[in-house]
Amino acid sequence: MTHDTVRHDTLAATLGRGPVIPVIVIEDLSHAVPLAQALVAGGLTVLEVTLRTPVALEAIALMRAALPDAIVGVGTVLNAEQLHAAAEAGASFAVSPGLTDALASAALAQSVPLLPGIATASEAMAARERGLRHLKFFPAEAAGGAKFLSSLASVIPDLAFCPTGGIGPANAGSYLALPNVACVGGSWMIPRDMVQAGHWAGITALAAAASALR
Repeated sequence: MTHDTVRHDTLAATLGRGPVIPVIVIEDLSHAVPLAQALVAGGLTVLEVTLRTPVALEAIALMRAALPDAIVGVGTVLNAEQLHAAAEAGASFAVSPGLTDALASAALAQSVPLLPGIATASEAMAARERGLRHLKFFPAEAAGGAKFLSSLASVIPDLAFCPTGGIGPANAGSYLALPNVACVGGSWMIPRDMVQAGHWAGITALAAAASALR
């Protein structure tokens, strides 16, 4: 079995674990574990921690240690250095808003599966030529929404997508109904005021509603 096959199968299994991947921004490290526990209690067991704050990589390590059955990945990866740092922190997968040649080469040279972002048919074709079959569609609503992905399914049917950007409970279903959508990404189940207040039961309830979308 080749490394490409392993990465493909791992990413397929990760994206298939639930209808929604929470996109998480950790500002206070003390929130990392209880937030992850609340989301997992609601049925969302694949978590994406974005590299938008200085404590993101440490948060990933803490979440993985506290919740070994959860799949914790890293988001907002912009370059090869960040991808390597994510692997060192124990991230199970990585997500980027786009794809460059340097990032694609780095992703294919190491074991952490990359979910790269695309916003056009040409970008999807370019990622496909690099052997990447699971892609993030970002920013989903601004780049054409579910109608775009529906059109893409008929011409490039061997790609699977995780749309992210502008997705919430009102429109997630239109994406999840498409044959080329594995799951969606979003942060609506993690309201900032609930996180700041430590209202973990409320977040669990929102996560449970999200996990029941499909």
